[in-house]
Amino acid sequence: MAAMPVAGTAMSSPRELTYEGELDEAFSGLTGPDGLMTVAGFGSLLSERSARFTFPDLINFRPGRVHGWRRVFAHTADVFYKRGIARPETGEVSSLSLELLPPASASASATSAPPSSVVVSLFEVPATPASVAAFIAREHEFRFVGVDPTDLGGRPAGRRAVICARNTDADYRAMRCPPAEWARRWGAHGVERVWRDDVLPCRVYLRHCVLAARSLCAEAEESFLDATFLADRTTTIGQYLAANPDIMNEQPPAELAQRYNG
Repeated sequence: MAAMPVAGTAMSSPRELTYEGELDEAFSGLTGPDGLMTVAGFGSLLSERSARFTFPDLINFRPGRVHGWRRVFAHTADVFYKRGIARPETGEVSSLSLELLPPASASASATSAPPSSVVVSLFEVPATPASVAAFIAREHEFRFVGVDPTDLGGRPAGRRAVICARNTDADYRAMRCPPAEWARRWGAHGVERVWRDDVLPCRVYLRHCVLAARSLCAEAEESFLDATFLADRTTTIGQYLAANPDIMNEQPPAELAQRYNG
């Protein structure tokens, strides 16, 4: 049974997906006594250098784990079209989200870390109304869930962290993206569906994420290869790269070389 959102989560109509710990639009309950909130990065944010492009004031960058979730390339991102790195003709347009492991997967793999957990980066940033609004605007298509991460050894991190979780088009349209906003963000690029199972990873972004994971620690790279899946939820990124090794030779456009190189 799907977990229901905590009190305070906006629910004007039934949702296709519900999450325990889903955050409201103010990220209520996430801010610590120090006025900071913790972000769990699982793709490009695995690299501190890359994370600082988005969060220049971040502190305490470190590896951690989020349990019960997996990474999936199963939606597209408008920024890939804006930056000219999407390949709609081949379907290589996908970005990453975290999604809950199916119960059978979680129980079957309880004795080993992958794929019952993902290695993430954890870091703190100022939690102000403006910074939360900017976070939501930037990660517009996601659902935002508060989780309890651990360090790599399994010890509680002591702070809840926000993750960017899987959504559906129906929920996204109902909760955050009315028709005019959809036309502006997606229609301008000819995108009719955002959350979908017929896409492949954006090549430049995938290479960037692998390099980002490698820069964090060996455990992060292993987790990225073994606990990240294509939209079929069967093929791991390790398997996909073994079949398509040329992806790791994919170079970003010159103007994105600093941002998309791990």
